[in-house]
Amino acid sequence: MIGMNARADSRDGGKDGPLAGRRAWISGASSGIGLACARALRGAGAELVLCARRADRLQQLTVELGGAGVLALDVTDRAAVERELAGMEVDIVINNAGLALGVDKLSAGDPADWQRVIDTNVMGVLSVTRALLPGMLARGRGDVLMIGSVAGRQVYPGGGVYCASKHAVRAIYEALRLEHVGSGVRFSTVDPGMVTNTEFSNVRLRGDEARVKAVYQGVDPLQPQDVAEAVLWILTRPPHVNVGELVLWASAQASTTSVHRRPG
Repeated sequence: MIGMNARADSRDGGKDGPLAGRRAWISGASSGIGLACARALRGAGAELVLCARRADRLQQLTVELGGAGVLALDVTDRAAVERELAGMEVDIVINNAGLALGVDKLSAGDPADWQRVIDTNVMGVLSVTRALLPGMLARGRGDVLMIGSVAGRQVYPGGGVYCASKHAVRAIYEALRLEHVGSGVRFSTVDPGMVTNTEFSNVRLRGDEARVKAVYQGVDPLQPQDVAEAVLWILTRPPHVNVGELVLWASAQASTTSVHRRPG
C-alpha cells in the first residue's frame, strides 16, 4: 500500500545553489545511494520529491533536509506509480530503487526472487520513466538519470539475474538517448562497483551479517556520497553537455570478479 504526504506536490524552494529552482524526484531515497543523492541535491538547492516504501524514514528526512515532498510508494506497483505520478512536474528523475536477492546459480535460483528483482530493477524504472518523462519532453528540458551498476557491463557467477536487470537498465538508457535526441532532455547512467554503507548486501544476503562483512573485508569500497557527488556533477553540467555514462570503481576493484584485499 502507498501513502502520500501532503507536501509531495508542493514546492520547497528558498535555497541557493546550482540546482535552485529545479525539482528532483528520487526513488529508493530512504537509504544508501538514494539518501546520499537527496542530501547532495538538497545542498545544491534542488526541490525534492523523495520516494521509498518506508514512510517513517521519509518523514524523518523531511525534517533533516528542511522540507521535501515525500511519497511512500513501491515502484513495482505500476498502477500506483501511474496514479500517484500523474501530472507531477519534475526537472530531474533519479531512478535509484533496486536490489539483488541471493547469490545462487541460475540452476538453483528461486523464480520468486527473480521476479522481484526484475519487477524492481527493470519494470520500476520503466514505469517511473513512462510516468514522468512525457511532461519533461513537453517542457523541453530535464534530466533522467539511472543508478546502474558495473553488473550492467560485466557478469559474474551467482549474479545472473541481477546482472541481467542492470544490463536492461543500461539498454533502457541507451534507447532513451536515441529516441529523444534533440528533445532538451538529457539521459545518463552512473554505474558504481562495490558500495558500502547501503542495504544492498544486507538485502541480498538476507541479513547474514558475517557474509555481509566478508563482502567488504580488506577493501575500501565506494561510499554512497561518492556516487552522489558524481550524480551532482552530471546534473550541474551546462545544458549543451550530456554526460551519458559514468563508471565508478573502488581503487581496489578492477572488475566484478577481481578485488584486491588487504591481508589479515
